[in-house]
Amino acid sequence: MAALPSLRQLSYLVTLSETLHFTEAARRSFVTQSTLSGGIMELERLLGGVLVERDRQNVRLTPLGEQVVARARVLLADAQDLMRLSREMSEPLTGDLHLGIIPTIAPFILAQLLNEVHKQLPKIQLHLHEAQSERIVERLEHGNLDMVVLALPFDTRGLKVAEIKKENLFLVCHKSDHVSMNANSLDQLDLSHLMLLEEGHCLRDHTLSACPIGERKNDHRLKASSLPTLVEMVSANLGFTLLPEIALHTNMIKANPDLVIKSINSAPSRTLALVTRKSTPLHSEFDVLLQILQKITQDL
Repeated sequence: MAALPSLRQLSYLVTLSETLHFTEAARRSFVTQSTLSGGIMELERLLGGVLVERDRQNVRLTPLGEQVVARARVLLADAQDLMRLSREMSEPLTGDLHLGIIPTIAPFILAQLLNEVHKQLPKIQLHLHEAQSERIVERLEHGNLDMVVLALPFDTRGLKVAEIKKENLFLVCHKSDHVSMNANSLDQLDLSHLMLLEEGHCLRDHTLSACPIGERKNDHRLKASSLPTLVEMVSANLGFTLLPEIALHTNMIKANPDLVIKSINSAPSRTLALVTRKSTPLHSEFDVLLQILQKITQDL
């Protein structure tokens, strides 16, 4: 049987693909640069092709290198799941669990989530990672996260998905914005005053799916980097926005007497979901965490 690449060699290549810098890749891999370079050269010898182009200024992957990296990520994620499977069989519901959560969900559930996990999964060490949907799904697929909490619709093909809760988006406007206050549907709103989150937030996409605002790439409307900022912009009477139900029971809304919240016809909705890899061995953890999240969001 021909010699096969090692997981260590594949991990060196994946790390180099993320940094495109041998010194930084070696630092992240906790090895010397010569060790990392030697590992990649041996990998090239085993595969019979050049994976990395090197010169004094640049490091880049070859087309073969890009394909190898894509397959290596899957192999490394499966290897991590194999290790977790062994631990799960011998000591279920123990050890580290890395959970990714998107910013339009995280602030509203974290306190209760941590408290419930501590009570129901006392031997689990929960590590939270907040990032936008595309980033946390990518990290999940690469094996860097065990599960993620995000909002659908979002592309989760090839992943295991369980629904936490469906929720509508609600109109939030300033009390002096009489046009928005009196609107009963999206058609009655002046969408030129609709304020959104920045590109990359799935809530922005969910809102735009129901709001025909024309050519989006030339859209110069006000944008916010976070929900609290978006609420402050509404409070300053700069426009109106649509917020998920999960955000309406927080102090940033309830403590502001200038804000008006109302349900409107044809408003978009989203589905909160817990997502993991189909190959995960953490089935018990997934089920318990799903129940915790369903209870938390139901009580909000």
